[in-house]
Amino acid sequence: MFKVGDQIFYPLHGLGYIEAIEEKEVLGKSIIYYIVNIPQTRMQIMIPVEKEENFGIRQLVESSVLEEILDSFQLGNTDPLMYQNQKYCTDLNTRKMKSGNIFKGTEIIRDLTRKNHLSKLGKEDTKMLEDARHMFISELMEVKCITKENATDLLDSALVIRE
Repeated sequence: MFKVGDQIFYPLHGLGYIEAIEEKEVLGKSIIYYIVNIPQTRMQIMIPVEKEENFGIRQLVESSVLEEILDSFQLGNTDPLMYQNQKYCTDLNTRKMKSGNIFKGTEIIRDLTRKNHLSKLGKEDTKMLEDARHMFISELMEVKCITKENATDLLDSALVIRE
């Protein structure tokens, strides 16, 4: 269970923090909610505590996890269907993004960057890549206490194809 003040990652929305934990009555049933503030978009979201796992929210990862990801961006294979079937690609990446799993999120960045080297990305893929990059960069900035420019440079350096 999260506490008031905890920083979290919320899939599709990015970094936020637990602003409050409140009990509300809904349809005659008392439900405890996290009140999550997402500063980047100025949103406030209520998440039922008992269903937090369904929403994919998680604590920010440790700096060592980010280093591991940056060091291994070129590893792993891209599903060949990503290049052949746009619906499959979109569905797969949407599931990965919604999972909240940082490794799945960075697979989106790796795979769509590879796809972009072969041919220009369509609108959906471009938006998905931008969103995944934004999520990763924002977590990198917060965990490593660096600027957006430095975080972007770290990511871009990790994505350079090593010959």
